[in-house]
Amino acid sequence: MSTVPTLNGQVIGLAHYATRALLERATRPLGVTFNQLLALNVLAQGPVEAAHLTQRVTSTLKVDEPTVHQVIDQLVDAGLAQVDGPAGGDEPRVALTDTGHATQRGVVAAVAELSARLYADIPTDEASTAARVLTLVTHRANAELAVIPA
Repeated sequence: MSTVPTLNGQVIGLAHYATRALLERATRPLGVTFNQLLALNVLAQGPVEAAHLTQRVTSTLKVDEPTVHQVIDQLVDAGLAQVDGPAGGDEPRVALTDTGHATQRGVVAAVAELSARLYADIPTDEASTAARVLTLVTHRANAELAVIPA
């Protein structure tokens, strides 16, 4: 008889790292890192101010701004994104190139395929409950991070 694990950070972390490893393997042929995947996903919504992209990625990955600036530079160097200089004092905007859009579509396809395999036989009500619980834990952790000095 197997026991049901207790929901805690270790169980959540194990699921995260296993899924992330599979995602990184699936997207390796696209030539992008995990951090770059997140930036590509933000940019797929359309061009954004560099500061907005930086905020989105730092808040998602819990990394510092220089790390995100490095990711943006890597995307630009790889021809996946472009930075349009500020006009009239506006913030520079970052946008996907045609190659970036194609790469991001490849990421979406890889995620869809992986998700289909990993979540295939999980009942909808259980998946919904898990999503609600994990979203609540994420909000609580983010709230604590907001008030605790780094």
